[in-house]
Amino acid sequence: MFLQLDEGWNADPVAPGLQIARDGDDLLLSFDLNAFQFPPFTEGGRASIRFRGCWRHRLGPTNDEGWYRGQCRFSRLAPQWGGFYEVGGDLKLDQAPAGWVVASDEVEGSRHFLFYMKDETFECDAASFELRLPAVAASV
Repeated sequence: MFLQLDEGWNADPVAPGLQIARDGDDLLLSFDLNAFQFPPFTEGGRASIRFRGCWRHRLGPTNDEGWYRGQCRFSRLAPQWGGFYEVGGDLKLDQAPAGWVVASDEVEGSRHFLFYMKDETFECDAASFELRLPAVAASV
């Protein structure tokens, strides 16, 4: 099951400027927004997602070409490339690439999040997430 979570926003498709920071039990993912597809945001605008109770995460090199060629474990399963999803059911962890950063023991009831960006894939297991978008100016 893939629940798409990036309605009305997404990361910059060319240069997302991805940054990851740990804040206690939380993980903060910051990135540039896609102002081309979502005009309420301005070029260079940044957003962040705080993953509460994040016990592990991974940042890997999957890109859109690999995804369309079926080289990603969720190719042809996820609704589309470039989205931010909550993934349920079979996470196909036996096919998952190496490179997981494990910060603590597995948290019971955690959820799996997946975010496809230009040349990399971010995924993590956390209790919840909190999206922070920049304020947009209202039209007068």
